[in-house]
Amino acid sequence: MFPNTFLVAPGGNLSTLLLFTLLMMVMVGCNGPEGPASNASGTVEALEELSADELRQRLAEGSLTAEVVTRYFLDRIATLDDAGPTLNAIITTNPDAIAIAQELDQRMATSGPVGPLHGLPVVVKDNIDTGDRMATTAGSLALAEHFATEDAFLVARLREAGAVVLGKANLSEWANFRSSSSSSGWSSVGGQVRNPYVLDRNACGSSSGSAVAVAAGLVPLAVGTETDGSIVCPSGATGIVGIKPTVGTVSRHGIIPISHTQDTAGPMATTVTGAALLLETLVGFDERDSGARAFPDSVRFAPDPSSLDLSGTRLGVWRSHYGAGSSPEIEDMLLENIASLEAAGATIIDSLEIMTGGAVGAAEYEVLKFEFKADMAAYLSSHGNPNGMATLADLIAFNTAHADAVMPIFGQEVFLESEAMAGLDDPAYQEALASSALALRETFTALFEAHNLTALIAPVNAPAWKTDWVSGDRFQLSSSSLAAITGNPSVVVPAGYVSGLPINLAFIGPAFSEATLIQTAYVFEQATAVRQPPQFIPTLETAE
Repeated sequence: MFPNTFLVAPGGNLSTLLLFTLLMMVMVGCNGPEGPASNASGTVEALEELSADELRQRLAEGSLTAEVVTRYFLDRIATLDDAGPTLNAIITTNPDAIAIAQELDQRMATSGPVGPLHGLPVVVKDNIDTGDRMATTAGSLALAEHFATEDAFLVARLREAGAVVLGKANLSEWANFRSSSSSSGWSSVGGQVRNPYVLDRNACGSSSGSAVAVAAGLVPLAVGTETDGSIVCPSGATGIVGIKPTVGTVSRHGIIPISHTQDTAGPMATTVTGAALLLETLVGFDERDSGARAFPDSVRFAPDPSSLDLSGTRLGVWRSHYGAGSSPEIEDMLLENIASLEAAGATIIDSLEIMTGGAVGAAEYEVLKFEFKADMAAYLSSHGNPNGMATLADLIAFNTAHADAVMPIFGQEVFLESEAMAGLDDPAYQEALASSALALRETFTALFEAHNLTALIAPVNAPAWKTDWVSGDRFQLSSSSLAAITGNPSVVVPAGYVSGLPINLAFIGPAFSEATLIQTAYVFEQATAVRQPPQFIPTLETAE
């Protein structure tokens, strides 16, 4: 990158300096992470410090243009993701991004904003189809040359809303469903995603690239996907807001699958307002999604900033999540969070129990393996069998043939277990589904009715572990399975830090309760205001 200060050579003059400066500005796009962008009025500002909603307001009022914003974040990706701390959050940037932004600026000048996301850059996880010059790989070399012919339903909605699809985010290869000893955030296409708070720490879950892109200010908004924890855990590990919606309210059409019972896409942002803004675009009925469920047209998710009173809100504290009580620091933080919610008027019902492990967890895993085999074959067939891949067996064969590149640090035992499963008409599949999703939904509903609950709360994550290519991931705490297995929504918000590493709090509710959860999470966010941007620390001196 070019420096921010240009020196006049001996014998030069101001005109020469001006010409040289203008030339350099054209070459670097008039901005850069180390030289903040100039907006339409000439004001210099660091755009990564603005929330998505603040950026939207600047774009709407004309003090920023889509092209300036797009160039700024592309330069920031080049400086922080590709160079600098090399976060590896982005697999590829959109070669047409600048042209898209310029077209949006022209349309703004002639007819006003295209939609609610006009000019806002968004990255999508690289298991989501984009019908453009960016491949859709799931992080795997097996699909490195897979270019979808059309946008996923949610990507089409992003474009219709005026967003600039800036690039594809790195992920855990095959959304972390290839091996039980995997390293979250590693893919054979994109390498290892690094946590921007402490670079040798993991960013957790398969949407780690999407989360890091937002946390590090590479982009204001990102879309992740989740089967069990892959939106909420990366959001927790990187201290951002993530929303895992009710399954079926965001179309899965054009997303490389694991499970049609549990898969969903969802928004990630630095604020509750930003995530809600993106969710409003993502949600929509799509008849091509066999599990589609649609909100009423009148539903809006934007929180009400004038309503910060939680009187009448009843929050249950879920104590039986995985790893409960494992950390006194997290327990102390949870008590502080509860006090903040009570101060805002909420009624707390503590120590509620609902089990997601044991037999329920085992049944969930069986469901995922059955559905992964069937759903993957359906996706590959609908995309013309890219790179000759038609079935899970083909993917297994590719991995075996290219093991040095694809499996240098972990194998594919989950692939092999899934391939051994029968079809979805097998009674064992129906029994597993009844023992996991169907049974837990009934238990969940009964708990809410018995205590007249608005939502359950629980910590989302423990401090991020050191990335370990020998032993794999080390999950010490997780509360994702309850919302994942039931298909219900969860909103996760920064709640504090342990040794400088973020911890989030989850708000989990019944199906279609996103608006209520978002408002409750917003009040908590405003009352606590704990989020701090990352400092890209190489490592911590504290012992493991």
